[in-house]
Amino acid sequence: MVWKPLPRIAFAVAIYPFQASSPVDLPLEIGDELYIIEQGGVDGAWYRGYLVAPPSLLSGLTSVKGKTLEARVFTGIFPRCCVEVRELLAEGRVRRRSGGHGERIANSYGQGGQGEHRANGVITPLDSIHAGDPLGRADSGLKNRTSKSSTPSGLDSVVPGHSSVRHGRHSGKRAKTQATEQVTGPGGMQSLAQLPTSFTHRDPNSPRPKAPVPMLKVGDETVTSAEEPLVDEIASCLREWHSLKLHEFLLARRYSGLDKMSTLVQKLDTARRQLLHKVLTAQELHSLRETIVWDLVNGNKMFNGEVIVRSAEQRGRILTADDSAVELTALQSMMSLLDERPVPSVDEHTLHHLAVELKTFSGQAEEPTTINLYLCSKSPGDAPRPLSEMFAIDIRAKDALSAAGSEGTLRTLFTDLSAADIGEGAGSGSNLFLVLKVLTNEPFRTSTILPSTPNPPRESTSSQSSPDIYQSSANNVKPGRRSLMWTQKNQRGRKDSEHSIKIPETRPTSGSSNRANATEPRNLPVTRATSSRDAKTAKRTVAIGVLRVDQLLKDHGEAERDMAVWAPAPGFEETEEHGRWDNLIPELIPSPTGQYRQYATINRFRMHLKSFEHVDAETLVEKTPTLLHSIFQTRKIGFSGAPTKPRSDIYLTLIEPFLPRNASLSHPKSGSAPLAAQTGMANLQLTLEVRRSTGERIENCIYPSCNSAGHTAWRTPAIERGESWNLTVRLAISSEDVPGSHVVMSIADAPGFPFALCWIPLWSHEAFIRDGDHSLALYKYDEYTSSMISGRGAYLALPWSSRKKDEAFFVPSMAALRLRTYLCSTKYSQDPNLLGLLKWREQGAGEVITVLKKFPFVPEIEIVKLLNEVFDALFDILDEYAGSEEYEDLIFNALVVVLGIVHDRRFRLSPLVDQYAETYFKYPSAAPCLLRSFNRLLANPLDSDASRKLRAAFKVGGHVFKFIVTARQQQSTQQAGVGIASRQSNFTRDLQTIFTSMQALMLNSAPVLVGTKTLLVQAFHTWLPELTPLLNAQEILKVATGFVESCANVQGRLILYKLVLLIHLSHLDVFKTPDLRRRLIHSTIRWIAPHWGVTEAVTEQWKDQVRLCCSVVASQLSELGQEACEYIPKLVDSYRSIRSTPQSSKDQLSFLFPSSYPFPTRSTAGSARFDEPLVEISAVLAAITNLPMNIHLDLPRDDLADFLLKTLQVYISILNGEAFPKSWLSVYSFHHKSTIKSLGKLSSILIEHFVPDPDEIDQFNTELWRAFFDALLKVVGSDALALEVFPEQKRRAVWKIAGDVRELGAELLRLSWDAIGWETDAEERKSYGIEKMGGFQVQYVPSLVGPIVELCLSVHDGLRGVAIEVLQSMIVSEWTLSQDLEIVQAEIVECLDRLFKTKRLTESLDQQLFVKELTELFEPLAQIPDEPLYSAVKDLISTIDELLDLLVAVHSTGSTESGFHLMDTLHLMEFLKHLRKEDIYIKYVHDLAQLQAESGNHTEAGLALRLHGDLYQWDPTVAVEALVDPLFPAQTEFERKEQLYFRMIKQFEEGLSWDNALDAYSELLDQYEHSVFDFSKLARAQRAMATIYESISKGEIQNPRYFRVVYRGLGFPSGLRDKQFIFEGQPSDRVASFTDHLQKLHPAAQILTHAGEEDLEGQYLQISAVSPQRDLLHPIYQRAKVPQHIRDYCLLSRPGQFATTSRRQRSDGNVYGATVQKTVYTTAEHFPTILKRSEIIEVATVTLSPLQTAVERTTRKTSELLAIEKRIMEGEDSAFNQLTDALMLSVVPASESSVANHRRLLPQREDGDLDGDVEPEPTMDPLPNALRIAMVDHAVAIKRCLGLFSRPAQQATKVHLTERMYYLFLAALTDLMLIALYLQASRLRTHQS
Repeated sequence: MVWKPLPRIAFAVAIYPFQASSPVDLPLEIGDELYIIEQGGVDGAWYRGYLVAPPSLLSGLTSVKGKTLEARVFTGIFPRCCVEVRELLAEGRVRRRSGGHGERIANSYGQGGQGEHRANGVITPLDSIHAGDPLGRADSGLKNRTSKSSTPSGLDSVVPGHSSVRHGRHSGKRAKTQATEQVTGPGGMQSLAQLPTSFTHRDPNSPRPKAPVPMLKVGDETVTSAEEPLVDEIASCLREWHSLKLHEFLLARRYSGLDKMSTLVQKLDTARRQLLHKVLTAQELHSLRETIVWDLVNGNKMFNGEVIVRSAEQRGRILTADDSAVELTALQSMMSLLDERPVPSVDEHTLHHLAVELKTFSGQAEEPTTINLYLCSKSPGDAPRPLSEMFAIDIRAKDALSAAGSEGTLRTLFTDLSAADIGEGAGSGSNLFLVLKVLTNEPFRTSTILPSTPNPPRESTSSQSSPDIYQSSANNVKPGRRSLMWTQKNQRGRKDSEHSIKIPETRPTSGSSNRANATEPRNLPVTRATSSRDAKTAKRTVAIGVLRVDQLLKDHGEAERDMAVWAPAPGFEETEEHGRWDNLIPELIPSPTGQYRQYATINRFRMHLKSFEHVDAETLVEKTPTLLHSIFQTRKIGFSGAPTKPRSDIYLTLIEPFLPRNASLSHPKSGSAPLAAQTGMANLQLTLEVRRSTGERIENCIYPSCNSAGHTAWRTPAIERGESWNLTVRLAISSEDVPGSHVVMSIADAPGFPFALCWIPLWSHEAFIRDGDHSLALYKYDEYTSSMISGRGAYLALPWSSRKKDEAFFVPSMAALRLRTYLCSTKYSQDPNLLGLLKWREQGAGEVITVLKKFPFVPEIEIVKLLNEVFDALFDILDEYAGSEEYEDLIFNALVVVLGIVHDRRFRLSPLVDQYAETYFKYPSAAPCLLRSFNRLLANPLDSDASRKLRAAFKVGGHVFKFIVTARQQQSTQQAGVGIASRQSNFTRDLQTIFTSMQALMLNSAPVLVGTKTLLVQAFHTWLPELTPLLNAQEILKVATGFVESCANVQGRLILYKLVLLIHLSHLDVFKTPDLRRRLIHSTIRWIAPHWGVTEAVTEQWKDQVRLCCSVVASQLSELGQEACEYIPKLVDSYRSIRSTPQSSKDQLSFLFPSSYPFPTRSTAGSARFDEPLVEISAVLAAITNLPMNIHLDLPRDDLADFLLKTLQVYISILNGEAFPKSWLSVYSFHHKSTIKSLGKLSSILIEHFVPDPDEIDQFNTELWRAFFDALLKVVGSDALALEVFPEQKRRAVWKIAGDVRELGAELLRLSWDAIGWETDAEERKSYGIEKMGGFQVQYVPSLVGPIVELCLSVHDGLRGVAIEVLQSMIVSEWTLSQDLEIVQAEIVECLDRLFKTKRLTESLDQQLFVKELTELFEPLAQIPDEPLYSAVKDLISTIDELLDLLVAVHSTGSTESGFHLMDTLHLMEFLKHLRKEDIYIKYVHDLAQLQAESGNHTEAGLALRLHGDLYQWDPTVAVEALVDPLFPAQTEFERKEQLYFRMIKQFEEGLSWDNALDAYSELLDQYEHSVFDFSKLARAQRAMATIYESISKGEIQNPRYFRVVYRGLGFPSGLRDKQFIFEGQPSDRVASFTDHLQKLHPAAQILTHAGEEDLEGQYLQISAVSPQRDLLHPIYQRAKVPQHIRDYCLLSRPGQFATTSRRQRSDGNVYGATVQKTVYTTAEHFPTILKRSEIIEVATVTLSPLQTAVERTTRKTSELLAIEKRIMEGEDSAFNQLTDALMLSVVPASESSVANHRRLLPQREDGDLDGDVEPEPTMDPLPNALRIAMVDHAVAIKRCLGLFSRPAQQATKVHLTERMYYLFLAALTDLMLIALYLQASRLRTHQS
């Protein structure tokens, strides 16, 4: 197979899977990303390339936190037909030189010649598909299809040929930059024809996508992105979270975060699938988009803290710089600070609806069972209150339930629930429950009396009632009861009483209302039944269940819930279910025992619940036919706000019978009659009928449930004495029957006859009976009370209430029936004053005035129900009594009262009033009357009563003017119809008088008018639209202008309301015409000018004024033109004023750009530092700069310069994140784009006005131009634009929002830099290639060198090219002036150091590009012999190149604790020291010291500080400057060095490096004693040294371990390769543990056990333990009884040689033949060192003599004995055996290893030496004496160890060992005695002398 390389690398995506069949095959899965490099096979059917796979979680083990994991790369071959080529990565790069501006622009957008491509990147998300078909396409026989493409971060690092591929830690190579070309097939589908022959050149005239950086793949845009942007956004987010956070959560074991991430990912993935499937409705789609947007926001805040603004209103797309700055900023603030989408304030007029469906139940219904469902509201501290009617379901078995479900009788829609009903708004704190009652037939009960138990608890009279539906066997009157009361003349009446009520074919309507689905009841549990006498059972409520549903309605949710059903438990013992029932259960069905158990027959129901939100239930059903078709509606009891449809329902709640034990029944003759004692009262049932005043029954008007048939006579379920019914029935009575109707009821103890009756009138005193609780007198049921008189019941002559006439006295022993009435009607009123107004014609003139005066006291709901009628009555009276001031004022006040109710937020009546005014209002004479009344109120605003009425009129002024205007129109029409000339002038004059009076009111400074003026300003804008029928737009604008002008001098909060008024005026449609809009805008500039800008004191109110001014400007932004420039100075001054005040953290967000006051706020998720005025000012400023206009201000030159300087400072402040947090990603990116646009406009002003002629150099404003360059460099060098380092999601977002800002900034930098330079001559242009140079540019050398060098390291080609050219001009300018480049070099060094520290640059590629390109610019100078500038530049570039390598080495090391990082740091420090950059050198010294101290290496930290101290001399006369980092004051060199030594000594002491500490103190002592003569410090230093010596004597130091490490293999850098080092380890380290530690530093290295195993490639380590080489000639060996720790301190404190035994020669019994051969390694530095390692510079082999071997061995054995002794002293008894063995080896003479044998190496003492005077032994050689001293120390150690054998069992061993010790070590002990005697004699001689 012949393989041909492709001319350009191709990017492809797998569209079909491919299974590998050979080792060279590359298996593919759909969606895999591939880079193709070769093509081969027959007809080029195979490709070879790289597969880029998502990163492995294992790579997270070695990843840097917060960095994207790098992708995995596999290579192989695969079929061409399985992939689809998307892009071609084209080589080539255009070098931009000093061409013309137009040419540069053309090149920047790819408009050059063929083959020339910008190097700034690849395909962008917005322009990834070309329109043409530049490539041919072979027919592969496969259909192209789009697949999802994953774009893992880190892609650049794995693509062949890309520049980020590096070998080793320092790479000086740079691959060529890559650009990409899109491959597009016919129809927009992307494909690749046969390669390589199918490539064609791209049309140079075709549009080319801009790209931000080279080799940067921004991300694929799928075909769905245009229609559903969120599809790609979700995919991008999920990929980023996977590569960034998944491994972090797993490795850190943050499982809670992982669970959140998993849940969020699953939710987003599901949402993405829903978007792709396109099966959602428009409303569901909008809701889903909002949810997705906020899920993405919360995910990003959880994972990286940065928030990208996506607009759900615009299908979830990212808002960009082309969108509104105001909208973007407002959304950004909410998304960044809030956890969820801010829900607008609850609209209490919004109606909620709940669909409930009974799915199934657990258990078996043996008896006919009725299920009643209704809604119940419960407020804290109140009894439950029924909220809806009842919905009844009959069930007998599950199969019957299924059949009923198919008929739709198991579901209902509870309608018209207000926000208060579900616990929002005014109803906050209340809960809403779905209540289920189970009713079934039970046998009649006998009386159950609990003698020891008081009356069982029952609900209060205000407790919840629940209407029920029952079968006719319990619901109808008994046919055996025959009395005149129940007998009617017609036989039909008897039939109705003897048999069950017939079901009408259609349900009677409630008044004139009609329910669309009530025409045919589908669930009618009323059947023909037998007499109650014959019945053996009665219907009872046996169980109840509750389910809380208010949260479901608030969330607009849908769910299936299980509802447990509870019944009272019969016993007092606690049931197993104790406490499991809801707290509401005892209030709904009291239990005598207080215990409940689950109902045995049916214990659980499964309910399906779904909430809806719509203003009208009927419309909702029509719009949701799939879910709500044929559903039965269950209405709310009462109105939810103002009624919009006619309704007339009467609700009767039967609470309970009051039947105390000795109760008496009322009787018309005897007064009272005792209640029969023999009655058990266990089956009490109430039967009720509704009758007309004539006594005739009203047929089918009683509805116990919403889906039942109407009943003529209806019976309640049975209860026992003391229990309650608590059920509500609805009475549907026609309008003509309501007056005079009443309800009559009889009560019986089933199956007995009734024993009492009662009645209640529904109409009383010409009005419906008052709502509320009533107590009805129970009369004894006998012939008198049940008889008929003239066709009417005799009971009507009896008092119906159990109370007296004053209703204040109640006889406690009299039986009564307690019930509650509630009228829900738009036809009837319960207020006599309102009825008097409606019937005003039936009253006298005086009575009408009285009614009008009492009208304000009519209940609001009564007026609302009869709104049209009230309006008609008022205007009728006004028409009747027109001209009477008293009547006109009373009517005007009454109208204001009604309209005040209209504006009450509890009611939504404005549409009804508008409808009335437009349709029903027919009173043309009302206009002058209302105008006169209004003017009379305005005439005396200081009067308290008039002022009160005036404020009320202002609140409803809009509707007042609507009536005035409507009446005036009708009057004009009427006058025109009869030929009367209209007197428009009078009306206009009266109308103008009103507005003139209002202006006078605003100009009145009386304090009492503040409230009135506030209401006037708040309401004024609502009146203007009402004037449009009579006044033209110009006249209305004149009215508005006059009023606003009158508000010029307002103070306090009136200013805020004035600004709110301006916002509303800007939104009025009447001012939308261009001419009026322009006039309004010009006036607005003048109106708001006094309220922002410069201020003396920044108060909270002033901040609020600025915010509202921003809102005013924002409301007019779309129409602003050149006049917008007048706002910029105000914005700048306001920003600066607010910025000068301190900011504090906030935990609340005030929504931006408010249009009302006070401002709406929300609590934030956490505290954040921001200021709303600054955010708004920055947004408005950005929006104005985005307008298509030039900035032009007519200011003097000095004022213009001041303005420009302030403006530039504001831009810098915004970019610094002082206006808002930088984590507000969208806004922060937006401001970069808007700032660069603004700088472009400002540059024109600067170039035109602030570039003086060369002979006016003193006129150049250096500060202003510096501010401009600072702002420009701040933008183009911002980290927010560094796309190349961003993860995928952020990269895509920033590119879409801001685009290629750096390219625009580069062009602006070139233009502005050239503008302040002077023209070069021909020779300079030839030498340097620069057209403009020097001039005013020299003012910014070297101050701008640093920022320019930072841009020179950018990966953006265009920006880097311009920056390098600017740097070239700086270098040439500096050389021309001073013939020296040291200043430039110093600035470059400082800049590079600061840049690498702050931005953590780790790539060496771009640094090398900078060096290479800068060198190329100066290449023409190489042609000039002995050119000094060229030599200086070469030295400069060489220095920069070396510095860059060192900086990369220091800042690219993965672990800052590794020795390699420290080594690189030291090299860098030496380089900086050589460059005399002491300030930077000192920073690195202290950074190194801090790093070592934090790692616990205090000794090394002290050694690092010594490097700083070595820079100074002990000179008290030389002063040094203060340092900021590290912080040192200005002081002398002596003081600085002394301070450093104190810090250094502290570190040495903490690291127990006594030797270094003593050296430092010694140096201080010398200076204190001989230089500065400060004896107090000398004394302190000596005391400190004494403390150190005392610490040394205690011997608590553990000696470190040392290891030799050899680096082999080409895999190591040259600084390590084939070198060997000595490493310092911990005292507890062993070879194995140290090897593990080193393996972590070099995970790729292999550990060698034998030399010679390594290969040339790879990394290999050889590790062995070494010990410090002891100097046997040290004086310490000549002294006996020196403690071991002191000996170690003297010998091991600063080791520089290390040894390991290489060969040992045995003695074979001859001590003179024992030798040891050692390998000694000499290191470059003595330990301790800063690096904790030192390179071996010399390796030597040393053979120890027998004497040296004896000294070493004896010393070692002594140390071993002392170590065992220490263990025993610490309580380790197990060490005794080891001690015994060690002692035996030392005292057994036959053992070759016995130390005693070394005695033979010493010269023998002659006999008799012990006699005579004690004289010192003759001087011996150091080694024999050292051995003798070692033998003495060993004998002493043996003796000490024998003293440990104190136990009885150890005495024999002790005696045996002691004898042998004295035998073998007698000479040593003798030497010890001689030494002691010699010392004693010496002291005696000294004393005598």
